[in-house]
Amino acid sequence: MLDAAFDGSGAAAWGCVDFGRIRPDLSTEKRDKVEKLCPNPRTVLVAAFPYFAGETAGNLSVYARGEDYHLVLGRRLNTVCKLLREHYAGYLFVPGVDSSPLPERELAFMAGLGLRGSNGLLILPPYGSYVFLGTILTDAPLEVSTFPPAGVCISCGKCAAACPTAALEGAVFHRERCLSELTQKKGELTGGEEALLRRHPYIWGCDICQTACPYNQGAETALLSPFLTDLVEHLRLSDVSGLSNRQFKEKYGSRAFSWRGPAVLRRNLQLKHD
Repeated sequence: MLDAAFDGSGAAAWGCVDFGRIRPDLSTEKRDKVEKLCPNPRTVLVAAFPYFAGETAGNLSVYARGEDYHLVLGRRLNTVCKLLREHYAGYLFVPGVDSSPLPERELAFMAGLGLRGSNGLLILPPYGSYVFLGTILTDAPLEVSTFPPAGVCISCGKCAAACPTAALEGAVFHRERCLSELTQKKGELTGGEEALLRRHPYIWGCDICQTACPYNQGAETALLSPFLTDLVEHLRLSDVSGLSNRQFKEKYGSRAFSWRGPAVLRRNLQLKHD
């Protein structure tokens, strides 16, 4: 039943993890949030949804070119939850995408969905690391996955070598150095940060460590049409200039790059025109 439900949702892989395995790794605050969502949590379902749409030029990270993955995965996971509630009457099923207090990536590694990349990303051949993760938290006593935990990538070092800000050092990820984080940073930037953005090919996000990864060479494309059609691959300053926050949301509210509003994108675009 679960195989059919997740296959029908567009997931390329899924697994089930005993909540007790992840509970010790959660802060008290996050445990409280989990138990507020689902008292007496027992298991967590985690699923991977490919999003790669092929090699095309643009100034937006590949993940942000289609419909906002929060919206897409939210709809798909809600459909799975509906089926589960019908099959397991009386139990709670709570979907989560990004905003969940659960560590989605670590759960995916525990469920053996793919490989643990040196850049910290889940690698799921043949889709590479171009996958979104979603979870379903439940108090139902589901049978947990029997797959072995995720293995590791070949550790070739290409992702770390390609990163222009040395955000990857061994097993350490320096989030504050990541160009994807920098493109989404609000407010004024330092002179050094502005210089990095001027050289960076994207105005939102970063795919440098992913494009360098051998597992992503020839990656298969997404299974869901919202990640393949009606793409916004490139934004110009004229696309966002003069737009109020409301007008921006009306035009781009269904895109993952819209959550910071137009000011951050205008700043990033203006840096490339200075």
